[in-house]
Amino acid sequence: MSPKLLAWSAQNPRDMPWKGETDPYKIWLSEIILQQTRVEQGLPYYEKFLRHYPTIRQLADAHEDTVLKDWEGLGYYTRARNLHATAKYIAHQLNGHFPDTYEEIRSLKGVGDYTAAAIASFAYQLPYAVLDGNVYRVLARKFGIDTPIDTPAGKRQFAALAQSLLDKRRPAAYNQAMMDFGATQCTAANPQCLTCPFQEECVGFQTKNIGQLPVKSKNMVKKDRYFLYIVFKKGTETWIRQRTEKDIWQNLYEFPMMELRELPMRQNDAWATVAKQYFSEYTFSEIPQVSLSKIYRQTLTHRYINAVFLTVELPTYFPVNIFKNPVFSAWKCVFLADFKEKFSLPRIISLFLSDNTLTFAF
Repeated sequence: MSPKLLAWSAQNPRDMPWKGETDPYKIWLSEIILQQTRVEQGLPYYEKFLRHYPTIRQLADAHEDTVLKDWEGLGYYTRARNLHATAKYIAHQLNGHFPDTYEEIRSLKGVGDYTAAAIASFAYQLPYAVLDGNVYRVLARKFGIDTPIDTPAGKRQFAALAQSLLDKRRPAAYNQAMMDFGATQCTAANPQCLTCPFQEECVGFQTKNIGQLPVKSKNMVKKDRYFLYIVFKKGTETWIRQRTEKDIWQNLYEFPMMELRELPMRQNDAWATVAKQYFSEYTFSEIPQVSLSKIYRQTLTHRYINAVFLTVELPTYFPVNIFKNPVFSAWKCVFLADFKEKFSLPRIISLFLSDNTLTFAF
């Protein structure tokens, strides 16, 4: 398979800043950024991280809040936390030396089989085949494999096949060509079969089964979650909290939030819910400036987040000790402008703040 694939690659160059790179730090950085991310979206983040953290030691020495802020908008924040933790481990425990064996690379936090194979082959020319979504698709179609790729049996079968096909003399060039071929020629939608060098030997094409390959055993059912964010606004200040829950938004900042079974559609209903939770004395008539936002939505891997924001204008004389919720002691009072510019936020909050730039006088 290698001669045809490498010939195709030479005739169809795909320019990316990390192609041909042998610095393991830069390769690792690009691979972590590109996990579950399109190249077009990840490219500016790769360039930004190299500007801000030219070496792994500079990344290790950065504060986690700064790293998360630089990651903002890319999603899957666990990647950023793992990136930072691994940088600290390499800088402090390995004296800045990036591991140079597959097993050591695979043991790093946030590194799986694919990422380890990519780093090992690209940085050190070690003979390990990459197996990502693009490679699964190429192999399933070319060899007509209908074993579901999301099952243990399927993963073993495809891993063995990918490794058997690897050009062990040129593992980096072969792996890159395979991924480029899947990304630009043998695409998920509208593959370019008529100009494919493997057309005559492609089982999927010859059996007119391209659209059904690769096979997945199950389609993930996403569930809805409903968040009511409360923007307690006092002049140019607001209250925020840092998420400590062990989820993808861990250590990001947000407005105080209540998770509900459904979103309140009316302003008075939202205020009644908030007042019951946070206030011991004040009534709606005593804090008249309340407004409810439109619904904001964000799609995550396993969830749909649906959120509304209730802005509560607190009068300047308002005593903050009126809050009766015990978590209030963990909140921070910050300037609204600083919240947007200096803190790492979930995308759904960034969308709300972008819509309300004039209202909040940023």
